[in-house]
This record gives sequence, structure tokens and C-alpha cells, in this order.
Amino acid sequence: MRLQWVLFSLLCAGVVPAKAVDNVTVALAIPLAVHDGAPYAAAQELGLFKQQNLAVNLVVFQGAGALLPQVASKRVTFGFPVSEPVISSYFSGKNPLPLRFFYNGTPSQTMEYAVLADSPIKTLSDLKDKNIGVGALTWGTIPNSRAALKVAGLQPGKNVQFVAVGALGSGFVALRNKRVDALNFNSSWDDILELSGTPIRRIAYPDVFQESAGNGFIAHEDTFKDNPDLIRRFGRAYTEAHYVCEINPTYCVQAFWRQNPENKPANADAKALADATTLLSRRLHRTLYREDGSRRRPGEYDLKMIRSSVTAMAQAGEFPSADVPVDRIFSNQFVAAFNDFDKQALKKRAEEAK
Repeated sequence: MRLQWVLFSLLCAGVVPAKAVDNVTVALAIPLAVHDGAPYAAAQELGLFKQQNLAVNLVVFQGAGALLPQVASKRVTFGFPVSEPVISSYFSGKNPLPLRFFYNGTPSQTMEYAVLADSPIKTLSDLKDKNIGVGALTWGTIPNSRAALKVAGLQPGKNVQFVAVGALGSGFVALRNKRVDALNFNSSWDDILELSGTPIRRIAYPDVFQESAGNGFIAHEDTFKDNPDLIRRFGRAYTEAHYVCEINPTYCVQAFWRQNPENKPANADAKALADATTLLSRRLHRTLYREDGSRRRPGEYDLKMIRSSVTAMAQAGEFPSADVPVDRIFSNQFVAAFNDFDKQALKKRAEEAK
């Protein structure tokens, strides 16, 4: 009775008791670098997650294979995996993973092949009888990589080979020393290689895979039913953070370094800051804009293009068929809510952030 009286007195005085903060754990497949970690840092420093009544914690697992069971068992709230393992679960003969993607984090194809600038390799078909470096042979991106080569007429495992070389620096060394003929990394990692002083040539995947779904945020189906507002609030804060970083990328880089000092270069001079800002800005442009320069709706999936990609994967033998419920796996249910914020007010905050 006394508690009820206290609450009544507070309400009469115009004081609303603070709502309990929702703890959100996000599972990642690889550690963050400045190009993909800066928006999280900005969201933390500017209180964007806090304004959505969220306390966000990031946890790194080794690949999508380790990450997905954590979301499926509800030990973590959200994950950020590639899509192929989730799609493949519909062909397992068992119940598919009870998961749905709700935010398209990489709406354009980020994976590509990179060769040294003086290499004779200029097209995918030129990779015949060559060795291609990948971080690990268990990467969830491998099926799509194989499909790209098959579309080009190659036979992965027969006349072209994937070789595990490790991520980032160790892979760069393998290419420079010509232990592999090409790297199959994401475009931001190739940006890092290029900015480090190694001239490269990039070879894109076939057009049918350019708008296929890459990494995105995923949640348990129960979260969609029982707590949809949690998805809305998280996606809105994440979208706001990208808006901030587009306006003030230098601030976002510095925020990331402040929160992750182990990632700050030992010689963090003007060039290092400029390079990191370039990495972030390139990543944001690929995420926020289409090839023709038109702006995307953050978080939105192009279901038609995903169906085309799934069909191409099936034709390449990477999926048993193209018969999967794409609109069940990928949801645009919350896209409008993700983009529902005061852009002018946030623009002012972004411009003033240091």
C-alpha cells in the first residue's frame, strides 16, 4: 500500500519513475574495426542507445556457425551474421532456425576478389588454376564465393582453390609474397590493404549477387512476437549512429579509438586519422547509397533481388533449390520505425560532436 502511495505522489508531482533499461547483447562473427565499429562508438558516446532505453553489449563469436545457436537459444538478443547459413537451415530436413533478419546491415555485396595491380588476372575466369586466400575455410561467405566462380565457368576445388591465410594482415602478407594469387576479402579490408600502400585490382562478383543479403541483424522469431519494440528501438539507434557518422566521420573514428584504444594506431598522426576516416566513409557510402547514387532506406531488404540471388545460388549447386520463404527469413516490418527520428536535430548534434 505504501509503494502505491509513493508512486501516486510522484505522478502528482509530475515525476515519472524511470523505466527499466533493456539489456541487449549483440553477437558478432568477427571483431569490429574502425569502418564497422565507429557507429557503435558514436551511439554509445552520444547516448543514442541510452535514449532508446537500451544498454548494448557486444560479444564476438568465431563465425556464423558459433553465433547462430546463441541467438536461436536466446542466450543473446541479436546477431549480425551472413545470411547463407540461415537460408541453408531450410534444406536440412529438420526444423529451420527460428530466426529472422530484421535489419539489412550490408545491402550491397561487400565481398570481392583482389589481386596485385600488376597481376595478369583481370576477370573471374582468369582465376582458373589459381589459389585464392580466405580467412578460414569455415567462413560463412564461402558458398557465395564459390557460386560467383561457378557463374564465371570455374570449378572450385578442381581448377581453382581456396586457401586459408587468416584475416587482414596475415592475408595481406600472403598476397604480397604471392603465396596466393588473389584474396577473397570484403571491400573494407581491401581498402585497408590499398591505403597501406599496396596497389590492387578489384574483381567484382557477377551482377546477380551485387544486391544479395550479406550481414544483417537477426533475432529469434519470439522476439518479433513478444518484444517488437525492442527491435524498433535498437534499429533506430543504429540508424541514427550511421547518420551521425556520415555527417561527422572524423568524430566517429576518434570515438571508436577512445573506446577501443587497442585499435588506435601507435602513430595516430594526421595521415592515420585521414585513412581511418576514408575507410569509414567508403563503408558508409556502400551501405547508404546504391550504385547509381540514390539513397537507400536504412535497414531495408530488396526481396526481389534476394530471390534472384537465391535462384543463382541454387543453379550453381550451392543450395538444393530456390524454394525458400524469403519474406519469412528477411523482414522489412520495422524499416519505417528505424528511420523515424528528428534528422535536423541529430545533424546539429553530429556537427558539434568532437
